[in-house]
Amino acid sequence: MKGVQTTSSSSKDEEVIYKIEVGANRYDLLCLEGIATALKVFLEKEQPPVFKTAPPTLRMNVEPSIAPIRPVVVCAVLRNITFNSVNMKSFIDIQDKLHQNICRQRSLVSIGTHDLDTIQGPFSYKALAPKEIKFAPLNRSEVVDGEQLMTLLDSDLHLKAFLPLIRDLPTYPVIYDSKDVVLSLPPIINGDHSKITLNTKNVFIEVTATDRTKAEIVLNIITTMFVQYCQDPTTVEQVEVVYPDGTVTVHPNLESKKNQIDISYINGILGLNLSPETIARLLTKMLLKAEPSASDPKILDIHVPPTRSDVLHGCDIVEDVAIAYGYNNLDIVAPKTTCYGSEQPLNSLSDLLRVELASAGYLEALSLILGSHQDNFVNTRREDVSNKAVRISNANASEFELARTSLLPGLLKTIVSNRDLPLPFKLYEVSDVVVKSDKSDVGAINERHLCAVFCDKTSGFENIHGLLNFVMQKLEIDHSRYYLESAGFTDGAYFPGCAANIIFDGQKVGVIGMVHPQVLNNFDLVYPCSAVELNVHYFV
Repeated sequence: MKGVQTTSSSSKDEEVIYKIEVGANRYDLLCLEGIATALKVFLEKEQPPVFKTAPPTLRMNVEPSIAPIRPVVVCAVLRNITFNSVNMKSFIDIQDKLHQNICRQRSLVSIGTHDLDTIQGPFSYKALAPKEIKFAPLNRSEVVDGEQLMTLLDSDLHLKAFLPLIRDLPTYPVIYDSKDVVLSLPPIINGDHSKITLNTKNVFIEVTATDRTKAEIVLNIITTMFVQYCQDPTTVEQVEVVYPDGTVTVHPNLESKKNQIDISYINGILGLNLSPETIARLLTKMLLKAEPSASDPKILDIHVPPTRSDVLHGCDIVEDVAIAYGYNNLDIVAPKTTCYGSEQPLNSLSDLLRVELASAGYLEALSLILGSHQDNFVNTRREDVSNKAVRISNANASEFELARTSLLPGLLKTIVSNRDLPLPFKLYEVSDVVVKSDKSDVGAINERHLCAVFCDKTSGFENIHGLLNFVMQKLEIDHSRYYLESAGFTDGAYFPGCAANIIFDGQKVGVIGMVHPQVLNNFDLVYPCSAVELNVHYFV
């Protein structure tokens, strides 16, 4: 957190304004309440707050119809809260900031807050056809259905950006109370019936999401920041959520997460020699209550509060120690080892191949690594039999729904986009494709491919075969080490009898051949094309 002091020259009192830069993962500092608490604890004027939960008296029933759209919901209640114009504004502001930040413009998480005294549980979370949903949206008196609501909000400068999240769906998510009063239409708007005012005493908070972890973080932040305005400033009432399969969850969970860290790990990274008591004090200033372990004095027991969802690893704890100690107070020490940087062999070889292909008269193309299933598989007559393509969940457009597994579609689309230029087209690309792999800890790997396409009125196999021989010659690979094998060739992108696998040292490293006429037709190409695609990794 960094503060910059500015003054307003137009003010007679020269009011001081502090602009505070907050880390993107410190959601607890997105409101005045969180900043004030953090400062008071850092200045050791207060101890880190400890939160409690009261057992649930309300229930949210989740119906099966909502599962394909926005399946997660978590809820909480703030009892006997007192609002004024200042904290009400802060209450609204933090919801907007969370929507812009962790909620990813409401695409992952959306927040609804309601005056509990105007509604009655149990509540139900379901999906209905737009015509079946009728209610008066927030700050409006007219009752509209789901379709009319979309038309109405098209002119709303703030909300129209969120309409595409559900507009084209056959059913919309909606939350009802036991009397069929609409609480909200997530992630778009709340109902006017349960809107919060300065007279509201009990607040019902519902958070719907596609990601449970983010939903729980958002709920924890809102409840812990504003429970201080309740009659009991440390207790939040839980709400029971019942899912269609019978699973019952209770939210929020405000228990601190227990962690342990070795003193030597902290001192080793920071180059310090601090005692366990000193480190515990520094961490407490950062809202992490810490104390030397009873079992081992060299180990610290650390209690991570629900407000600090950014603490995921020991290095996060070390960072907090460094902040509390003061970065400027750390000794600057030259590293004990001397090392130098150099280009990765794969990148170096890729650059050399680009130079040689350019010298052969080919132009380099750069296509997007994200593409559509249609281009990557359907238009190239290929099937994702082994399910090797890495797909994007919740893709915003069909053009960017998976990571490419071949460079060929990108080059064919480049030719189509430039078909008004004179023939021949001689294009190449040396770039990465992405495939699933059990050998990688993230489940996928990048492969560096070389692909070249020759397109002309009389494009033949000999054109691209000559380029392959040229590349192999530049790689100083003897003819005895590679050959073409047509037996067992199954790639549908190429014409049978005019295509083959490229075998190098007994391994298949690529394909070469005439592009299938149906593929050319799928890409709106009228001239024949020959192509070659190699996996560069085998030649490093």
